[in-house]
Amino acid sequence: MATQKFTIILTWDEQEQLWVTHVPALNWLSTYGETQEEALEMTQEAILGYLEAAEKDGVEIPPGDTMARLMEVEVLR
Repeated sequence: MATQKFTIILTWDEQEQLWVTHVPALNWLSTYGETQEEALEMTQEAILGYLEAAEKDGVEIPPGDTMARLMEVEVLR
């Protein structure tokens, strides 16, 4: 069994009062949790489910992490 790494974007949703994750390399797969730890656990489960379904359906499984980066831009208003 091989280990793969994926970049996770973790953000706080003020309106829903939840931590939300996105996985850019897996078509922006997303899940959430009440705590950061719960959100990350849910994300690991979601990734495993995604990879299992992709393999079962014969869909090419991404090799792992993409070149996702968190960047900042300034906007003059």
